[in-house]
Parts: sequence; structure tokens; C-alpha cells
Amino acid sequence: MVHAERAALIDDLAHLDDEQWEKPSLCEGWTVHCVVAHLIDTAKTTRLGFAAGLVRAGFDFHRQNTRGVERERCASPQETLERLRRVASRRSTPPAPLDSRLVEEVVHGEDIRRPLGLTRSYRQEAVARALRLQTRTPASFGGAKELMTRVRLTATDVDLSVGAGPEVSGTALSLLLAVSGRRVALNELDGPGVTTLTTTPA
Repeated sequence: MVHAERAALIDDLAHLDDEQWEKPSLCEGWTVHCVVAHLIDTAKTTRLGFAAGLVRAGFDFHRQNTRGVERERCASPQETLERLRRVASRRSTPPAPLDSRLVEEVVHGEDIRRPLGLTRSYRQEAVARALRLQTRTPASFGGAKELMTRVRLTATDVDLSVGAGPEVSGTALSLLLAVSGRRVALNELDGPGVTTLTTTPA
């Protein structure tokens, strides 16, 4: 499923012009080009490499990610796209659950596609697995585990309901984006728990 998402993104990126590559993504401070470079970096990351890079970054995840983008972003979008093609079938992973790769590909896929007006029909299993992992992952690692004591997420397109508190309903993709700090998805959700998501820091 990870490889399928990488291939689909490569297909979408192949049709972009240089101006679209420099469009701001949903990741604050990152362009589309930056997000692609980040995906290359994470695709190449090994367990040992992740640990070593974290040490070099002073255990600062944001600094580590920034360095990865700087390392993998090429002078031209086409060069960066070629790098993504070369790593698309890799199976390496940092010391995290394998479903974290689905979180990366789906969430960052939307970080790129939504500002460009592109859509993708993701495989429901991929989105559901990514959402389940995010609800088990602490906020310090980019997840929403603590939030699950304050709201209950109910997907309208897959059999998935998790958490305790006022309900938030919507597609699994919209829920995944919302608990991953993408406020653009909040207006796609319903229920009394949406207020809690709205007031939770991104």
C-alpha cells in the first residue's frame, strides 16, 4: 500500500509545472517541493540512520526533518522527482510501526494535493490503518493519543470508531487530516466534538 501511494503521487507530480512545485503546502513553511524532498528522506531512512540523525540534530525532530529536506531537495523539481522515483520501492523504515509509512504517504499526499486542487481516491484500508495509528501515537510524535480522551472519532465510510467524549464524524481521510493538525479538514467534520478539535493546537 505504501508503494502504491508513492506511485500515485509520482504520477500526479509528473504533471506539475515549476510554479506549482513552489506552491505552499499544508505543512507550514514548506512548499510542495519541500514535502516531496521530505518524503524522499523518510523513504531512505533506516532504523540506525534515524537514531544517528536524531542525535546529530540534538534530539530535535523538526531540525532533523529540516536537514532531511535540505539534503534531498534538488536544484530542479524534475531532479527531485527522479529521486523520488528511485526510492519509491524501498522498504526501509525508521524505528516506528510500519503503518507510520501510511501516515506519511497519505497525510503528506494531501499536503501536496489539496493546495493544488488535486484529488485521490485512497484505498480505504490504508487510510483506516493510518488513522488507527495516529490515535495511538502520542502528540510528541505527531499523533493524537491524548486527544482520544476528549473526543470520539466515528468514520462515516469505514467501520472505525475510537475515543471517548463528544463525537466527531466524517470520512476517515478527513478525520486523519484533522487529528494530524490539518485544520483545512475541520469544515468536513460534524458533531459536538468538532469544537474540541478546533480549539486544540495544531
